[in-house]
Amino acid sequence: MWIVKIGGSLNANPMLPAWLDLLAECGGGRVIVVCGGGTFGDEVRRAQAQWRFSDLSAHNMAILAMAQTAYLMHGLNPALQLTRTKSDIQRVLHKGRTALWLPFELQRSRSTDQTNWEFTSDSIALDLAHRLNAERLVLVKSCEIDPRLSLAQLRDAGVVDQRFGALSDGADFPIDIVHFNEVGRVRSLLLGHVRFDNQ
Repeated sequence: MWIVKIGGSLNANPMLPAWLDLLAECGGGRVIVVCGGGTFGDEVRRAQAQWRFSDLSAHNMAILAMAQTAYLMHGLNPALQLTRTKSDIQRVLHKGRTALWLPFELQRSRSTDQTNWEFTSDSIALDLAHRLNAERLVLVKSCEIDPRLSLAQLRDAGVVDQRFGALSDGADFPIDIVHFNEVGRVRSLLLGHVRFDNQ
């Protein structure tokens, strides 16, 4: 199984439907889509900056922002099947469909080391990949990606969040960070025609 995280910055990108079509058509039975928060998450940051409420509250709101993006993507492509739990995901994949994850299980009543802005949807996707023993993690970004940079350098450049580099140490699956224009390349990767890894 693969985890494909679609950055929230693609929420208004004209390429978004092409990515969703690709994942619905070629990801059936093997792909779980994780969504970034996009402008929904930006609103959480803005509100917290104004009202100074806790990171715990902001975390729970940011999880809802990711869920809003998932509902947006499902609205654009209903072939993607909404899921909430591991058993939901397994059921959808077993039917040969592509799973679209609603991360409600990550809402918390107490603060943890993951309820802060250093642990965003990139690290959430990586954590899910670890928990589900994924074969591969693909992050789709709107910024240009220099393939020569390590994950630590991509973190320092702000391409991935602050926790991602450490969490990726020792990952036993490939991690690919790609630009949204690489939809054709990822199609070939899903179909087994090419191989490429950032790290």
